[in-house]
Amino acid sequence: MTSTGRVVVVGAGITGLAAAFELHKRGLDVVLLEAADRVGGKLITTTFAGMQIDEAADAFLARVPWAIELAEELGLRDDLVSPAARSAFIFSYGKLRPIPQPMVLGVPLDMDTLADSGVLSPGGVERAQLDLERTSNEVSGDESIGSIVRRRLGDEVLERLVDPLLGGINAGDSDNLSMDASASQLAHAARQDASFIRELLDVRRRIPPNPDAPVFYAHPDGMGRFVDELVARLGDIIVTEAPVTGLERANGGWRLLSTAGVFDADAVIITTPANIAGTLVADHSRVAAAELESITYASVALLTMSYDKATIGHPLDGSGFLVPKPEQQVITACSWASTKWAHLGETDQAILRVSAGHIGNDRAAYLPDDELIAEIRADLERIMGITTAPTDVRISRWINSFAQYTPGHLSRVATIDDALVDDAPGIFVAGASYRGVGIPACIDQAHQAVRSAERFLA
Repeated sequence: MTSTGRVVVVGAGITGLAAAFELHKRGLDVVLLEAADRVGGKLITTTFAGMQIDEAADAFLARVPWAIELAEELGLRDDLVSPAARSAFIFSYGKLRPIPQPMVLGVPLDMDTLADSGVLSPGGVERAQLDLERTSNEVSGDESIGSIVRRRLGDEVLERLVDPLLGGINAGDSDNLSMDASASQLAHAARQDASFIRELLDVRRRIPPNPDAPVFYAHPDGMGRFVDELVARLGDIIVTEAPVTGLERANGGWRLLSTAGVFDADAVIITTPANIAGTLVADHSRVAAAELESITYASVALLTMSYDKATIGHPLDGSGFLVPKPEQQVITACSWASTKWAHLGETDQAILRVSAGHIGNDRAAYLPDDELIAEIRADLERIMGITTAPTDVRISRWINSFAQYTPGHLSRVATIDDALVDDAPGIFVAGASYRGVGIPACIDQAHQAVRSAERFLA
C-alpha cells in the first residue's frame, strides 16, 4: 500500500537529510526544516590550507552498509577512499607508543605484543593476563564499559587503551558509558565467556578478519560532499532558518510553528539533539520529554593546524595518536591527516587535526582562541617535539554536541519510543542521541524512522 500524507522532518544533519531523501524517494510529501542557515550539522567541509578539509567527522565505518549504500545512490561510491596509514599510537608514560595489535575496541589480544608496546606498565600487563584465568561470567545488566573492563582486565587496560578509543569516540568517560549502547561487540563477548580475551580470540578464529579490508571510507572532497549531493536532490524540500518553536495537535495530525511559517504534518520525524526534541514534545508526552532531557552532552574543540613538513622533526608514520586521561594533556587525540589520507598529503603542508575536551572537562571548548592554541602547541611540543608555529590554524567548536550513552541508555530510548507511540502518535525521533553516533548509524536510524512513519501513515 502506498502511503499518503505529509511528513515534516525537523533538523537537517545527516540523519534528517537521509530521512528526507528516503521519504522523497518513496513518493511522500516531505518538508525538511533546519534552524540554522546551513544544512549538514556536524558534516561540514571548508577550505583550509588550500584543501577541502572536514571540521568534524572525516570518515565513516566501512564494515556496516548504510553509508556505503547512500554513497552508491548519490553516485559517490567509486570516489570513496580509505586511509593510507593504518597504524596509530598512544601517548602513554610520556612517550608515543604503537597501539598493540591485535586488539578489539581497545582490548588487547596478544600479551607479548602488549608488553613490547610499553603502553602498560609490567604490572598492568600481568593484570591483563589474569583475564585468561577467569571462570566467573557475571554481568550485571547494562554495565558501564569501565566497570566490566576494570574487573576483568584491570585499570590500566581501561584507562590507557579502551577509554582513549571508546571514550574518545563519544568524548565520554568509559566509567559512565553503557557497554550495550557504546560497545555492543564487547557486551556480546562479556556474556559469552568469563574472559574477554578468550572469547574475542575465538571469534577471530571462527571469522578471520581480512587484513586488506578497509576500516574507514571518506570522500576526497570531504564529508560535506554527501551534504551537497543530498541538497541537490532535495531542492526546495529544505527550508533553512526555520527553527521549530512549537508543536501542536491539529486536524488529526500535527502543526509545527516556525519562524519560517506554519507547517501541517501527518507524521513528524525529529532528528535534533535530544534536549531540543524533549522541549518540542513536552506538552504531549511528559515521559518522553523527561527521558529525552536526561541525555547529557559533551563539548569539544577541534583544531586543524598546518605546518611546513620540513619543520616537523617527528616522523608522521601513522594515522595519529590518542592521549589517555591519566597523561593529563589538553589534547585527547591528534590525527595526522596529511598522512592518514593520501589526497591531503600531496603538498608540502603537514595537516594535523587535534581534538580537545570531553565530558567532565569541557574547558578547552570555551577557552579564548589564543589561549587554546597556546595550550595545544605546548602539548604538541611535549608529545611530538614540534617547536615551530603552525602556518595556519582553524578552530571548530562543537558545544553540547556529543551525546553520552550512560548505562541503561537503550532502555531509555525504548521508553522514549513507547511513550511517543502512546502519547504522541505520529512523532518519531532519530539521530546520534539514540542508537549510534557514527554516520552509518545515523543513516540507519533515519531509514528506521521513515519505515515507522510509513507504517503509521498506511
